[in-house]
Order: sequence, then structure tokens, then C-alpha cells
Amino acid sequence: QVQLVESGGGLVQAGGSLRLSCAASGLADSSYTMGWFRQAPEKERELVAAITWNGGFIYYLDSVKGRFTISRDNAKNTVYLQMNSLTPEDTAVYYCATRRLAVRTTPGLYEYWGQGTQVTVSS
Repeated sequence: QVQLVESGGGLVQAGGSLRLSCAASGLADSSYTMGWFRQAPEKERELVAAITWNGGFIYYLDSVKGRFTISRDNAKNTVYLQMNSLTPEDTAVYYCATRRLAVRTTPGLYEYWGQGTQVTVSS
């Protein structure tokens, strides 16, 4: 049984930083693309960042480029999202998700999902 467990969300002031973690268990191996999605109220879920299994390809949403950094530790089956210079527009529930092979931006193409962690940025 595959499980993805996110942690690290919370309340932070604008300009602050948070680091999200997602620990995966039950995956057959580490050859999975790992992604971070977010969903704000009344908005569609969007891919914020994703990384292939070996880090050979990394995707960032334009609005987070230069502020967010995704990384992974395959030995720990964990993916991280370092978020700096946060703004109120980053407020959302952040979800970890995984799929085989290449990065895709469509949520429906991801096989497994975590339960989500709330990130709230106050102005």
C-alpha cells in the first residue's frame, strides 16, 4: 500500500519561508517522479514543482521560480519543497503526488496522493 505523508505546513508572514516534506512508503522503487501541487479555495489544483527520480528534470510553476526549490532524497524516500519569499498568493493546501516516468502537469496523471498540508501566508 502506497502512502505519501506531507508535513511542514503552517502559518507564516509574507516574506517568510517554509519547508515541506513528503515521506513515501510502499513504492516499488524510487523510479517515480515526485510532484508538489497546490489548491487554493475556488481554484484548480496546479503543479507547483516536480522532480524526476534522478533529479535529471525539474519543473517549476512560473510564479514560484527563483523562490521555491524542490529536492529529493531517494535513500529516505522523501521529497522536499523549500519555499522562500512567500506571498499571500502562495496560500493553499499543498499536496505531494507521484507518478511513473516523466513530469506531467495534469493532476489526473498522478497515481498516488498525500492528504495535503495547509500553507497560510499572512500579509
